[in-house]
This record gives sequence, C-alpha cells and structure tokens, in this order.
Amino acid sequence: MASTKMIKPFANDADSVGIKGLTVENGTDAMAIYGQIDITRDKVGLAHAHDLKALLDRIVQVLEAEKNLPDTIAPPDKPDEIANPFA
Repeated sequence: MASTKMIKPFANDADSVGIKGLTVENGTDAMAIYGQIDITRDKVGLAHAHDLKALLDRIVQVLEAEKNLPDTIAPPDKPDEIANPFA
C-alpha cells in the first residue's frame, strides 16, 4: 500500500490520512473526504486504488457493525467565519 498510515474509522476527531491528493479526516460522527486523486492506468494507480478501497472497506465494516445506526444525523457544524484581518 502506498499510504504509510491507516486510520480506524470514527475512532476520534483527530486522525487524518492522505492518499496522493486525497485527504481523509477522521471524526466520531462523520468522515470527511476531500481533494483529488488520479487513478492512473499503471502500477501506481493500482496501488492508490487499493489504498482507497481498503479505507472505504474499513468505513463500511464499522458502519455495518453498528447495531442501532440512526436514519440520519445532523451535518457537522461549519466553523464560524471571521473577518479577514488583512482586508
């Protein structure tokens, strides 16, 4: 696997992992996935695809193991905007 660190989904609000240009941030209520990754048709692309699949498989396993998943939860709070001190 190309990633050097794998995270345990939903374990805390601190861990994050990068897969090329993609960032996955852990959260106890939600996982944030953002950025961009090119899955190229070569060995490097295959390695990135395996890393991404392994992480998503772990997320699915954790969710499927939950006995009482709610239908939905409130989206994470967005941070308050502050005035730009340089404007």
